[in-house]
Amino acid sequence: MQDALISLRDKATTSSHFRRLTHRLSLLVAMEATRKLPMNLARVETPLEMTQGEVLDANVVVVPVLRAGLGMVDAVLELLPHARVGHIGLQRDETTAVASKYYARLPANLAGSTALVVDPMLATGGSAIAAIELVQQAGVKDVRLLCIVAAPEGVAAVQAKFPALPIYTSAVDRELNPQKFILPGLGDFGDRLYGTT
Repeated sequence: MQDALISLRDKATTSSHFRRLTHRLSLLVAMEATRKLPMNLARVETPLEMTQGEVLDANVVVVPVLRAGLGMVDAVLELLPHARVGHIGLQRDETTAVASKYYARLPANLAGSTALVVDPMLATGGSAIAAIELVQQAGVKDVRLLCIVAAPEGVAAVQAKFPALPIYTSAVDRELNPQKFILPGLGDFGDRLYGTT
């Protein structure tokens, strides 16, 4: 995981390589976040005999925070191909760091679901908190936050608002700078992902 993360941080990494690294890290974070999803016993017949094992018994919805969160969705769906997908669009005011919603579209009937909110950068926590609140308002009780890099300030803000909510990340960095960017961080995730720098 750490070798992919250091390459992701490198300012010389191309957008195409950045996307591949994002996929790899997202898959690893998602594996950890879904490790304890409910399972049921199942029996199948192999070509040689009957055997039993476990099958997933969870209704999962993946909710990316637009636009950067889209970079994590394919990896999660690779792991959980039957998951449904919702979308939340939040824009952070660069002066106040407050997130405002510009789009939200979630699947119907989310009560009893597990929501994986995916947002690669947990900086101030404002966007994550807004997204989690929207998902909870839709009836989800089991919400998990998946990110690639987090700042201690963002982790503290989410934990203060949702003390029992698990946060999965590949790194907790040092701090936020005065402009609310994560240090050492990796720059603007969406711009690097989509080559819009």
